[in-house]
Amino acid sequence: MKLSSAYRNWITIIGSLISGLNLLLIIVLFIISTIFNKSNTNLGLFIYIILPGFFVLGLIMIPFGIILTRKRQKGASENEKKRLPVVDLNDPRHRNAFIIFTVLTIIVLFLSTYGSFEAYHLTESVEFCGALCHKVMEPEYTAYHNSPHANVTCVECHVGSGASWYVKSKLSGLHQVYAVLTKTYPSPIETPLHDLRPARETCEKCHWPQKFYSRTLQTNRYFLADSLNSEWDIMLQMKIGPEYKEPGFNEGIHWHINPSVKIEYISENDKREVITYVKYTNTNTGEVTIFKNPETPVSDSLITASETRFMDCIDCHNRPSHNYNSPPVYFDKAMVTGTIRKEIPFIKKTAMGILRNTFTSKDTAFLQIKDGILNYYKTSYPGFFADHSAMINESVESIQHSFSQNTFPGMKVTYDAYPEHIGHLETEGCFRCHNDAFTSENGKKISRDCNLCHTIMGQGKPDNMQYSTIRGTLEFHHPVDIGTAWKEANCSECHRYLY
Repeated sequence: MKLSSAYRNWITIIGSLISGLNLLLIIVLFIISTIFNKSNTNLGLFIYIILPGFFVLGLIMIPFGIILTRKRQKGASENEKKRLPVVDLNDPRHRNAFIIFTVLTIIVLFLSTYGSFEAYHLTESVEFCGALCHKVMEPEYTAYHNSPHANVTCVECHVGSGASWYVKSKLSGLHQVYAVLTKTYPSPIETPLHDLRPARETCEKCHWPQKFYSRTLQTNRYFLADSLNSEWDIMLQMKIGPEYKEPGFNEGIHWHINPSVKIEYISENDKREVITYVKYTNTNTGEVTIFKNPETPVSDSLITASETRFMDCIDCHNRPSHNYNSPPVYFDKAMVTGTIRKEIPFIKKTAMGILRNTFTSKDTAFLQIKDGILNYYKTSYPGFFADHSAMINESVESIQHSFSQNTFPGMKVTYDAYPEHIGHLETEGCFRCHNDAFTSENGKKISRDCNLCHTIMGQGKPDNMQYSTIRGTLEFHHPVDIGTAWKEANCSECHRYLY
């Protein structure tokens, strides 16, 4: 079939070559990914996003070149200006062109539909979110795989259902892609995310707060930095809900999300770490109580100008999938699993002395961890090292692995870069509000009583545990004698810098 003279121009010819070449590449790569099971995020990115983009660009160039050529032809002939396109299916040339155009259109529409469907699923995948921008997202991607939500896709929490939030996420994603390409992203990534969808529209699709009734028994195992790496256990009854479920959320940790309760607050610099104002509303009676902290005074004009935040799950569970443990925490976990052997004298003290340093890279950290620990035992315990070098090396590897899962020098991510608000051991956590300082005009206080959230059921060394009755509680006994300091200061004032 002879092509129209309007088709014979460089723009249209180049567009045809671009479309044809990219279509061929798409088909070849699709066959490779399907038959040879070589599918991965980068390959999918080329098959369903990058190459189709060039394919569409070529398709646009084809009619663009034809239109420009026809305009030039019309300018050369006065009669051409008055003619409109005519399609005569009785003309073999028109009929063949129409058939080719129709077939190609159907093929392109099919490929576009299938490609769009696959591109949608690709951009919603965990690998796309975490692995594509490896350096930037490595901390979040690694922590996610070690979290309780490792089987929950990123978009289920960060986007949720509905077209409007999908569009918002993609528009936000364009800004993030630009930041990665221009290397203008902050290190570490700033939190909290103020445009995150409310937890009641995401978290509560799986977690039903009204059914968090049962109290749980939680045992925490700690190891001291002495020669024996002495174990110290604390058994806590966590008051997730009330003792009796019938009254509902009238007490316990999840009282804050009682449907009859509305908690609003203002934080300093909107970081949600230093709370300056708390407003409690009883939605049944309409009663409102305002709490202010005299230690961090805030004026009425500032309260009016500030944006109050409605408290939800994320205000306490702020690191549900991207939590980074401190060296004492991940060291103790490794001791519990036995990958670090407690038989090695002073292993915790030695490791903490090294891990308190700041490292420029992961390789540097690994080298210093290994050299520091091995040199210590070669010098201080040469006989022990000679007899137990394999045990020490296994412990070194465990420490290196734990470090790699929680600290990322390339993005300046450490445990204290993102304070976790659950608990109060290494951060202010609960004590942001529950500190006995927040007082209302009528004298009410936000209590600091730890027994509101948990009671100590047992504590001590494994061979010398102290236990309480099921409805009783023990007064906390610090494993190291510090007198009454633990009553007068928050735990985080010491434990944040303990190692």
